[in-house]
Amino acid sequence: MKKVLIAVDDTKGSKAVLSVFKNLVRPPQEVLLLHVQRLEGKSLMIDMLGDAELSTLRESLSGTEYKEELDRKSEQILNYYKRELEDGGLISIRTMIRDGIEADEILKVAEEEKVDLIITGANENKGMMRIIAGCLPSEVERRSKVPVLVGKDENAAEVYGLQGAAQKI
Repeated sequence: MKKVLIAVDDTKGSKAVLSVFKNLVRPPQEVLLLHVQRLEGKSLMIDMLGDAELSTLRESLSGTEYKEELDRKSEQILNYYKRELEDGGLISIRTMIRDGIEADEILKVAEEEKVDLIITGANENKGMMRIIAGCLPSEVERRSKVPVLVGKDENAAEVYGLQGAAQKI
């Protein structure tokens, strides 16, 4: 395996990508860390915008304090994961920031960079929010041309209401 794309954000589910990566049989030659910024905060409307509207939104936000804050937060997130991976002995790590629809951007980068594997964390959406916003890992996995690994944090069973499920089986 030559190149791995690891999509990260500031959620608990995303931190699980570190353990998934560390459990790979053989480390790749290069890791690409990607953070996709959500331009409008908690609104779900971005998923309904086309490329032209997204481009207009990007232009209108360029140079604003809001965009600068998004960039600072993205850098902090990427620096955290980069340090964690470097502590594990990995040397060839590139970081990348994109904005827009997360699944689309992850898949675009995977294709542009010709990665061999995508690693992403499980999202924490459940109930109605999962129906409305969808499930990022499922969307990436369904549309990806390369294998996708989804990391779940140790508390995933609790988050998804599965605690004790193994004991019942």
